[in-house]
Amino acid sequence: MKKTVLALAMTATAGVGMANAGGIAPVVVEEAVVIEDASSSSAAGIIVPLMLLLLIAAAASSSSGGTATP
Repeated sequence: MKKTVLALAMTATAGVGMANAGGIAPVVVEEAVVIEDASSSSAAGIIVPLMLLLLIAAAASSSSGGTATP
């Protein structure tokens, strides 16, 4: 009985070895495609400071000084 189990185990091991005799096929990994958005203008960094300057100028020009004339 032990010889039968041993022979079966050896046959199963040999079958697995033959199935992978050529080696495992290499894994093919596809690279992710990255699409970068092109900047629309080179002056995009100056828009925020200009808007802030216009906001400050508008607030300063609408200030009445605190005295009301009837």
